[in-house]
Amino acid sequence: MVISQLIQPKSIAVIGASDNTTKPGGMVLQNLINGKFEGKIFAVNPKPVSFEGVTYVSELNHLKAVDLAIIAIPASQCLETVRTLLKMGTKAFIVFSAGFSEAGERGIELEKELTDMVNKAGGTLIGPNCVGIISEKYKGVFTTPVPEYDPQGCELISSSGATAVFIMESALLTGLRFSNVYSIGNAAQTGVEEILEYLDVNFDEHKSPKVQLLYLEQVKKPFKFLKHTTSLIQKGCRIAAIKSGYSEAGGRAASSHTGALATADNVIRALFRKAGIVYCSSRDELIAVGSVFQSKELKGENIAIITHAGGSAVMLTDALTSNGLNVPQFDSDKAATLLSKLNPGSSVNNPIDFLATGTAKHLGEIIDFCEGYDVVDAMVVVFGSPGLFNVKDVYELLDKKMSACTKPIYPVLPSLINAEKEIKQFLSKRRVNFPDEVNLGKALAHVYTSTKYRFEKTTLPEMDIVSVRSIINTAQNGYLDAQTNQELLAAAGIAQAEQLIISDKSQFEKVNSKIKFPVAMKVIGPVHKTEVNGVMLNINSIEQALNAFEILMKIPDASAVLVQEMVKGEELYCGAVRQGDFGHVVLCGLGGVFLELLQDTASALAPMSYGEVKSMVESLKAYPLFKGYRNKKGLNEEKFIEIVMRIALVHIAPEISELDLNPIKADEHNMIVVDSRICIDKNGR
Repeated sequence: MVISQLIQPKSIAVIGASDNTTKPGGMVLQNLINGKFEGKIFAVNPKPVSFEGVTYVSELNHLKAVDLAIIAIPASQCLETVRTLLKMGTKAFIVFSAGFSEAGERGIELEKELTDMVNKAGGTLIGPNCVGIISEKYKGVFTTPVPEYDPQGCELISSSGATAVFIMESALLTGLRFSNVYSIGNAAQTGVEEILEYLDVNFDEHKSPKVQLLYLEQVKKPFKFLKHTTSLIQKGCRIAAIKSGYSEAGGRAASSHTGALATADNVIRALFRKAGIVYCSSRDELIAVGSVFQSKELKGENIAIITHAGGSAVMLTDALTSNGLNVPQFDSDKAATLLSKLNPGSSVNNPIDFLATGTAKHLGEIIDFCEGYDVVDAMVVVFGSPGLFNVKDVYELLDKKMSACTKPIYPVLPSLINAEKEIKQFLSKRRVNFPDEVNLGKALAHVYTSTKYRFEKTTLPEMDIVSVRSIINTAQNGYLDAQTNQELLAAAGIAQAEQLIISDKSQFEKVNSKIKFPVAMKVIGPVHKTEVNGVMLNINSIEQALNAFEILMKIPDASAVLVQEMVKGEELYCGAVRQGDFGHVVLCGLGGVFLELLQDTASALAPMSYGEVKSMVESLKAYPLFKGYRNKKGLNEEKFIEIVMRIALVHIAPEISELDLNPIKADEHNMIVVDSRICIDKNGR
């Protein structure tokens, strides 16, 4: 819980204060003073501290009650210090000190004791192991730079203090502005979820910042995170985030295809997509997305590129088109009118190249043309300087056009040395610069596509819930047998291939009349059938079936053989896996033996709405198969969406730890599951 004393303190004590501004206890005092904190500041240290405007206190016991304590002392001294401060009535704490959970077992114990103590008192703890908070009221950090507070600037929440500093250093050079900055460190008590909750509950549509940038090392409470990010976005905010540590697969043994594919990164991406958060993979990308957020909103996918640098235009075109945006060609007659106003040799096919000899007047003509042309939704202007002439008039015109035009204009001003002075003047007018055109291209595409889907209330497909629960209630932990598998999927309304289970050769005589050849025969027992040659296709007679049965039953761990009608079609896949507090992540994509090889999958957190599942399917690289590809008929997209939505089965039966439908045979009419595995775990999460 974030209390008011943390956000709007009337008095602040720095425990471990110093005259030396190269130490945290000294630099934070300097920042508080430079930031013009209007309340009382106390410096606590046995050694004298002589900052003007600061009251020196030699011993903690001599300190009067304060709203906020900023602690910069060794970890071993923190517990007793906080205990004393709590007795005095202080309830808000920022702990710079390292040496807690990041430092081993003893540190973990210290951190827990510290957290329990603050929780019991109903207080708020930021950190430990953080660099502090920057807000309108005070600059409680021991680092630089300290950006000037802008009420409509970005709010930054960072697990890493150093990374927060790196983001601000780079961002300030691009003109990105900041409001509040929260370094949460170890997030012992107050994590990203609690900060987001505070921003959500206290949101004021007229005053609150509407852009949040996040650098996260962990999401401890995913549903709380989802609740408040979704709420903020619905209130008009836009959020972008980096989640580091995605390369670790989460420690799950790959006992199923879905278990192998559901990496930590897939789960986080699914969480972000459900909320409408733009996923970023680097600081530069986060800064670029934040700068797009602080520009006019892109409302269409058609981008005009205006440049005097051909290479930049090519790279930008690649970045835009490969990420889902368009760089449309212009009507030749309309383009000819524009071309007549430019220097000979210019090109107006889009990208519009008005050459190194192009002037501010030429740029104005091009921008006016694009503003009045309904094919164009936005413009990117790439304009640098080779150092031969002054670009001030170009940047001044660009600033005016950005204000006057209804369509967004994104400036790429790459000459950070040759045009350093002119760029600074441009940024001083509350503009942003995108120094790298490829980062801009990716950021524009990611922002645009993230706004196409918004969190919706979900309605579960109709299914036989009573039968589902009956099957789950009586099932034992472990993989369901083939017959129970079939019954559970049938109760969920998922179409399956006709099949029989044969465990003894003599059973063929009883079921001969039920078998419609040709059939497929699959070994039951081994996890991955194809790896043990456990699948035999196109069995055309009872004699071939008997022979195939003998071969399959000799495979180690074989317990029976599944005899199944042969179903033709493209191979698709759908599955779900339980991921702790995140619930179930559902994946779908191209199936069969290519599933793990190509990993063409999309993921979402269960349960999903129709719109969410449709966006998953459309995001697949194999999506052209649904529309028809190279004279082949398309696949039934609606039936595939329905199957994926019916994986909401895991919402009704959370005891399902893993579920695989692979392959699903697909054609223009049907989607038939021909192989499935379902694992039950009633103990774990």
